[in-house]
Amino acid sequence: MGFDDGGRVTRAAVAVLEFPSLRPLETSIAKIETRFPYIPGLLSFREIPAILAAMDKLRQTPDLILCDGQGFAHPRRLGLACHLGLWLGLPAIGVGKTRLIGINGNVPDRKGAWTPLLDGEEVLGAVLRTRAGVKPVYVSVGHRITLEQSIHYVLACTTRYRLPETTRLAHRLASDL
Repeated sequence: MGFDDGGRVTRAAVAVLEFPSLRPLETSIAKIETRFPYIPGLLSFREIPAILAAMDKLRQTPDLILCDGQGFAHPRRLGLACHLGLWLGLPAIGVGKTRLIGINGNVPDRKGAWTPLLDGEEVLGAVLRTRAGVKPVYVSVGHRITLEQSIHYVLACTTRYRLPETTRLAHRLASDL
């Protein structure tokens, strides 16, 4: 995701990878006029039209979506992964680089270690270490998937880097525009 021309153009990239090999199968890029203003907490409304335009260009429908953003771990409990998963009717996971809401304990410095992300007693997601020596990511349910399944797939899609390969490839495509 990104914005050009002073925010007047929204760009999005989608990468479809084979699972479990993570071999790239298909990519798609879209650039459209930005239709929604920047309002904190409502970023998915600004981003989703471009993501949907990129999704429409795909020849195949993914079985699972990993979003660069939050799912349930959102102040309104409806982050990008929830919004997109609901719109498309597909299982979706939010994988955020930063925390929007909640508190957590320390995450041990080993791949696969995690601690719950909490808002009071409510579990919003997991703070997950995808590899040792790097900051954790914030994993939360988007749509039609459990937190345990979300953690499993995020780890399975993460290789040598902090972020899942799906997110890394899509980001690289969007950045190269």
